[in-house]
Amino acid sequence: MPSLANSTISQPRFVSRRMGAGATRLAGRTVASLGLIAAITILLYRFFHVNATTAGFLYLVTVLVIAAASGIVESTIASIVAMLCFNYFFFPPIGTLTIADPQNWVALFAFLATALVASQLSARAKRRTQETIARQHEIEKLYSLSRALLLADASRPMGQQVAQRVAQAFELPVVALYERASSSVYRATEQELPELDERLKDAAHRSTSFHDEGSKLTVAPIRLGGQPIGSLAIAGSSLSDAALHSLLNLVAIGLERAISQDSMNRAEVARESEELKSTLLDAIAHEFQTPLTSIKAVTTGLLSDSAHMLPEQQRELVSIADESADRLSKLVTDAIQLARTEGGAFRLKRGVHFVSSLVSGALREMKSLTDGREINLSLSEDLPPVWVDAEMIQMVITHLLDNALKYSPSGTAVSVRAQLSDGRVTVSIANQGPGIPVDEQSSIFEKFYRGKNDRNLKGTGMGLAIAREIMAAHGQQIWVASQPGKGAEFFVSLPLARGAEAE
Repeated sequence: MPSLANSTISQPRFVSRRMGAGATRLAGRTVASLGLIAAITILLYRFFHVNATTAGFLYLVTVLVIAAASGIVESTIASIVAMLCFNYFFFPPIGTLTIADPQNWVALFAFLATALVASQLSARAKRRTQETIARQHEIEKLYSLSRALLLADASRPMGQQVAQRVAQAFELPVVALYERASSSVYRATEQELPELDERLKDAAHRSTSFHDEGSKLTVAPIRLGGQPIGSLAIAGSSLSDAALHSLLNLVAIGLERAISQDSMNRAEVARESEELKSTLLDAIAHEFQTPLTSIKAVTTGLLSDSAHMLPEQQRELVSIADESADRLSKLVTDAIQLARTEGGAFRLKRGVHFVSSLVSGALREMKSLTDGREINLSLSEDLPPVWVDAEMIQMVITHLLDNALKYSPSGTAVSVRAQLSDGRVTVSIANQGPGIPVDEQSSIFEKFYRGKNDRNLKGTGMGLAIAREIMAAHGQQIWVASQPGKGAEFFVSLPLARGAEAE
């Protein structure tokens, strides 16, 4: 691929038309300037018959007027022609370009030097004034562009809108924008330049600029945070370096705003979808709860009051139905709790509680599962009270106990510890099961996640997800430490009650 700096580009028709129009205007202004010198000469020589000094001053004033009204080219030509007319019509011998008195040579060249210097200074002052006005217009156009980008329609592609706004604000016949993230090229007009797409992509990927003076084509990378996110091509007008840099920054901000808005929209859609799923899950779970309550009442009644009246086979069937009702009731309760925690429908009812009472309450709830299992308690006697929602924290502990009992052999012990650490109480529950592989430890708190080797165990994968949401609502953490073959230990941190920190 040839180098951009050495490559050539075909000049579009509008550039040729502008160059031709510019040459025509320059020729017209030059002819007008010469006509003005000729008119002054006729008036001074034929009608007013002024002396050489007066004629010289009038010629000088005329050159200054031409420099102020036109440009340096016209004023320079007018200075030379005025010097020749001054010499021919007012310096003796009149009617020739020779000078008899050597002192007049000094006067003539002094006039020429004065006219040239004055025209140069006047033209320079005019050019600076024009540049100042041009910079002011650029600032106004940049301000207009910034307002237009702020009012951009979020439902339309931002790249297309940026290209159109730039073309409108700066009145450019050619504007093209390349967006690197989507690899899309957006054009503001139908007019195209050869190889423009390749130049745009090259500028974005290599972070290099390109400029062609003949066609006034500029291709520059768009950077955000030092990284190129696209490129912009403009043709038909020359912008100052400061204006071009500001334009690229505005375009970068516009594209970044579109990216941020798109991310926010996706996040909002995801949030609304999650809330909808949580609402549906909550509604379905509540619908299940009513018949489950009835089933549980029937099975409990049959097993308690008339168990001796039932044949052995029927008692076994009722017992299976009762256990299944308990299991299904727990699943429904977990589903309701998960829906509430994810949907933000629950509110913490914090109070001052002792960790020992929270652990004791959780063990009472788990009595049917802990019977026959060894539970080792190690709770420091001097633990300060904590500021928590007791019901929610007991639920976390029961989920962790259930998880420990489920994943450890029946003949092994489950350890429950609590200690003060770093200004908070840390409760841990450890089992002697197979442990959790390192690559799965970051996923076990996700809802419905089941380990690769846990497919045959009972459970839905909601318990740890519920525990994580409850701890997040308390502003605390839950984490795990485990090695394969050495069991697993889950930790939760509990905030101290006010005043307990100073004790």
